[in-house]
Amino acid sequence: MLLLYFRRYPITFLLALAIVLLSLLPIPDVRTTVEVPLMDKWAHMVMYGVLTLVIWLEYIRAHRQMRGRRLLLLAFLAPIAMGGVLELMQAYLTTCRSGEWLDFVANSIGAVVGAGCGLLASRLWERSCGRQRTGM
Repeated sequence: MLLLYFRRYPITFLLALAIVLLSLLPIPDVRTTVEVPLMDKWAHMVMYGVLTLVIWLEYIRAHRQMRGRRLLLLAFLAPIAMGGVLELMQAYLTTCRSGEWLDFVANSIGAVVGAGCGLLASRLWERSCGRQRTGM
C-alpha cells in the first residue's frame, strides 16, 4: 500500500523528506548582503506552499475523479500537521533548533496559499479535461 503512494506521489515524498531534513538538521549561519525582514518566515511559507501545491498537482495527475474531502485531508491538513509536528520536534528533540509558533503560522499560511493555487489548478484541469469532482 505504501509503495503505491510512493509511485503516485514521488515529488511529494522527496519534498517532505527535504523539509524534514531542513527542519531538524543544524543549519550554518549565513550572512547576506541584503537583509530581508522575516526571511525565515518567508522560507517556511514557500516550503509549505510548494509542498501543498505539489501534493495537489500529483493528486490531480494520479486520480480520475477529484474527491474534495480526500484532497482537503491529504493536500491541506497533512502539511499543516507535518509543520506542527516538526516544530514540536525542533523544540523538544533537538538542541540545535527551536520550535516557534510563528514558524507554525508561516507553515500554515504557506499551506493555505498552496491549497488555493491547487484549487485553481484543479478547476482549470476539470475544464480542460472534463473531469468531475465529487465529495465535499
